[in-house]
Amino acid sequence: MSVTTDLSIPGEEFLLGTALLTDTDVHVELERVVPASRQVLPFFWAIGTEFEAFERDVQSNPNVEHLVSLDRVGNRVLYRVEWSKAVESLIYGIAEVGATILEAYGDDIWRFRLRFNDHDSLSEFQTYCEQHDIHFRLDRVATEMESEQGEFGLTAEQREALVSAVERGYFDVPRGVTLGELADEIGVSQQSVSERVRRGAGSVLESVLLDTTAEKF
Repeated sequence: MSVTTDLSIPGEEFLLGTALLTDTDVHVELERVVPASRQVLPFFWAIGTEFEAFERDVQSNPNVEHLVSLDRVGNRVLYRVEWSKAVESLIYGIAEVGATILEAYGDDIWRFRLRFNDHDSLSEFQTYCEQHDIHFRLDRVATEMESEQGEFGLTAEQREALVSAVERGYFDVPRGVTLGELADEIGVSQQSVSERVRRGAGSVLESVLLDTTAEKF
């Protein structure tokens, strides 16, 4: 049975993430993908406003060969990046055990949601990381059935933010609370609570709507 995990890794342990870290307001999300064994992730979304400064910073990084903007939707831009050399041991480890990157985002701390074929694959990945001196924190492990029957695949942080948003009327019209007020109550930045609410809501809607749709066919 497949296993879904949430893990956190310091930015310095994830070299590609470090290459995308700038002093702008732009935040990065990797595309959902199954990494091919010697191919480093080519696509990512950037969210923010200071895209020109972000592009200058990324292109000046020695690990980046080429960066091109593909699509823009509101405050989100999809980029394709060509890395100058094979630099990412973490991604190779994910590829070698055949895991899927369901979600990846971050700056100083990167958070990954990965799906492994089974617990043995997860153990192989942990062994790989130990052998390559890659340090991460395993925040959550659940089988696919547990994820669906439990909290729609929500992390503890996403559930906390989503529950607070519902209870305080964030989804009401007009809204009963702002993101800034929610952030102050939870004790995190406004960007963090925005990500948790958006991702949490997306996970719940995907579980409910897509599963319901699938049952009709």
